[in-house]
Amino acid sequence: MEVKISHLGQVAFSVQARSHSFVCDQPRDNGGEDAGMTPPEFMLASLGSCAAFYAVQYLKTRNLIQSATQTGVEVTVTAEKLKQPVRLGNFKIQVVSPVSLTDEQNEGLMRSVHHCLIHNTLLSPPEIAIELSTREPALQHA
Repeated sequence: MEVKISHLGQVAFSVQARSHSFVCDQPRDNGGEDAGMTPPEFMLASLGSCAAFYAVQYLKTRNLIQSATQTGVEVTVTAEKLKQPVRLGNFKIQVVSPVSLTDEQNEGLMRSVHHCLIHNTLLSPPEIAIELSTREPALQHA
């Protein structure tokens, strides 16, 4: 997987993945134009949409929703901004099923959502390598 981010000016960025793109920005009170979600909001969106995907897959494979076009699953994700170091924490994922479920189905849906790729990534922090390069050669000082 690869995502490319390009600076658009001020604190706005273009984010591109495959043939899709969107803008990431900051609210006006943080120097932006509020032209898009912030990076932390995208993180919550990633976690929530992953959880929703697994919830829908569970409901579809058990014929609890009638077809791939039936909608109604809703997911809300919240997190708190923590300090030392600054980070997001205390995540909460709320999944709303469009149909009534038995206790056994509730447990199955919960297990399914726990298989979310993003959820598991956050539970097992990955190594993150940061590389720095420049496009232009460094200026030579005499």
